[in-house]
Amino acid sequence: LSMCEGRRAAALRHGGGSALPRARPAAASSSSSASAGDGGASRTPDTSLFVPVPLKPGLAGAAEEDVGAELTRPLDKGEVLKNLNKFYKRKEIQRLGAENGLDARLFHQAFISFRKYIMESSSVSADLHIILNDICCGFVLPGHVDDLFPFFLRHAKQIFPMLDCMDDLRKISDLRLPPNWYPDARAIQRKIIFHAGPTNSGKTYHAIQRFLSAKSGIYCGPLKLLAHEIFQKSNDANVPCDLVTGEERVFANEDSRQAPHVACTIEMCSTNTPYEVAVIDEIQMIRDPARGWAWTRALLGLCAEEIHICGEPAAIDLVTELMYTTGEEVEVRNYERLTPLTVLDYALESLDNLRPGDCIVCFSKNDIYSVSRQIEARGLECAVIYGSLPPGTKLEQAKKFNDPDDPCKILVATDAIGMGLNLCIRRIIFNSIVKPIVNEKGEKEIDTITTSQALQIAGRAGRFGSSFKQGEVTTMYRDDLVQLKEILSDAVPPVKAAGLHPTPEQIEMFAYHLPDATLSNLIDIFVSLSQVDGMYFVCNIDDFKFLADMIQHIPLNLRSRYVFCTAPLNRKEPFVCTTLLKFARQFSRNEPLTFDWLCRHTKWPLAAPKNIKELVHLEAVHDVFDLYLWLSYRFMDMFPDAVLVRDIQKKLDDIIQIGVCNITKLIRASQSAAAPGTAEVVSEDFPLSGTKKDARVVSDHHGAASTEALSIAVEAAELRRAKNLRPSRLGSRQEDLKSYGRGSLANRLLREGLLTQEMLRQLESEWQDQHRNGRYGFGSKKGDQHSSKETRKKRK
Repeated sequence: LSMCEGRRAAALRHGGGSALPRARPAAASSSSSASAGDGGASRTPDTSLFVPVPLKPGLAGAAEEDVGAELTRPLDKGEVLKNLNKFYKRKEIQRLGAENGLDARLFHQAFISFRKYIMESSSVSADLHIILNDICCGFVLPGHVDDLFPFFLRHAKQIFPMLDCMDDLRKISDLRLPPNWYPDARAIQRKIIFHAGPTNSGKTYHAIQRFLSAKSGIYCGPLKLLAHEIFQKSNDANVPCDLVTGEERVFANEDSRQAPHVACTIEMCSTNTPYEVAVIDEIQMIRDPARGWAWTRALLGLCAEEIHICGEPAAIDLVTELMYTTGEEVEVRNYERLTPLTVLDYALESLDNLRPGDCIVCFSKNDIYSVSRQIEARGLECAVIYGSLPPGTKLEQAKKFNDPDDPCKILVATDAIGMGLNLCIRRIIFNSIVKPIVNEKGEKEIDTITTSQALQIAGRAGRFGSSFKQGEVTTMYRDDLVQLKEILSDAVPPVKAAGLHPTPEQIEMFAYHLPDATLSNLIDIFVSLSQVDGMYFVCNIDDFKFLADMIQHIPLNLRSRYVFCTAPLNRKEPFVCTTLLKFARQFSRNEPLTFDWLCRHTKWPLAAPKNIKELVHLEAVHDVFDLYLWLSYRFMDMFPDAVLVRDIQKKLDDIIQIGVCNITKLIRASQSAAAPGTAEVVSEDFPLSGTKKDARVVSDHHGAASTEALSIAVEAAELRRAKNLRPSRLGSRQEDLKSYGRGSLANRLLREGLLTQEMLRQLESEWQDQHRNGRYGFGSKKGDQHSSKETRKKRK
């Protein structure tokens, strides 16, 4: 034993590292720290997010001596392996690991790495070498493998650096006092006025009147169209007002001096500039799982003497509670709808029953295309509005529909009309009452629209000041009308929590402690450790992580990487995502993204679209131009040609407008060029991970099917219309949902509601019977006709 002590002392003299005592280690921060305000219990991190840092085995070079071997002798790796496995199995060691933040997962990963490091190293530190030699030779007391624990813990903290800084990480990710993030706003006593009411009640009008009368003001809206409308209205009223969106800066003054008023999208509002009046529109979006953080930031951080909030009454309680934490009182002003809104007792049932001023609301592009073609086939002209259209095209389509001298009297739109557009609508017709959504877990599914969504859309009918003094609401199918009435009669559930999002500064502090972690991994660990009280939630970060993973291999500094990951783009558009990747790659090489480069990449100039696929691509190119402009305001030197890009974007907007005006021709061209049996005009690529109990897809018949199934499809469609049958439910077949937008003819017919699972089984049985009897057609013989009658009876 005395010889062993002498070897340890020699190891210390040679700088081999500190020989750690066998005393019980102190508990690590992961288990010992308690967080104030949450009952003294700290949040347990999700250790599956902890990615180990790889350590290379120690290799003795020609000039490097193995001090441990000189002091003792070379290690017998076979004996070392046996003792390492004994060490792993000891319950005392596992307990010590848990006390130091190593749960079963981390303990196992750390041991595998520790064992691999020792077994593959030709040279380890002198102190570890001596301990391993003493254990293998039996020079120490029973239980000697426990002496390895300090070295094992040291190795674990090297591959999992977060174990050493868990307290600091928890403090950084503590989100329980967001009001304290805005000291400038807390330094003044703000007056909070909540304008509450339904759509078309004048609540926003009264807030804007106060905005216009103030010496300085800021309007924060959810959409570029709304910000542009207020910008235009202010300057028309001789109140100089600037426009600020993510992609655009327009100054009211010719010399580019900042005007005292500004209209902006809510993400772009400044929390440092003082104003007399601030207006926050659509406050109920504070609960939005993706963008809610922007409303929280504006509500808590705007430096204005008066904050005018507009939105649904459902948000009053939450806003009042949030303002209580800032020491500010809320004055509520309630408004009633200015024009009556009537839910009709009958459904439209047929497009032959359309009247001027009707708006059919669909929740998919395919339904937009299908309905618009059927309308124009009846000799009627219609305008089309959906979310991915450029703002200029939406405004032109709205102008066309609103113009009393234009022959276009029918509108086909998605819920994009819910806010941001002033439309002269007499009657809203819901083509469907289900829509794709993203749930709280970030999963995509199809579900019935909420009361809030239904009211927002239905409220667009009978707008005050339009040619229609009252609004009407109904559905396309009688079967949906009862459910729509139930939805509209329900009370809007109160808004319960406000969204939060980690700031760049918080992520930078995380990166300081975890320099080897990827940005996506940093975000995951941040959310895992974050603590919020009941009034807040952390917004969904899937889009951020998607972009972070996509550009992870590109060498960028953390701040630039963060900015690229917050770029507003639709990750379902491959062309836009690929462009962002190319932008980031060239940015990392310090090569400016010039106008010529962008034109080559997008193949500009572009021609008017000949089919729907080309129209969709033009919309994606427009989004690429938006992305360039968005980045140009954050990296001006690297994206220097914003003025030129804005010019060609306006030309592209005109080209897209031509395509939308001729959309029926594009649909016909798309269907004639499609393969036989194609039921969709365009695939929307919306993968579904789950559905609710009452979820349904409502869709009209889009086109021709194959010869074998055409008569069945038509018969099913007519039967559904005649008997008002409920379309097929989605909950029964997960695999059919996952093939949404593609797949076999049977799946497409199931998805469109033209077949049910029971009908499909009957068809399969009939087809097999006919095949055995030498008959391949449907209804070609008397026996087949008899079978078809029996089938219809069963379907009824």
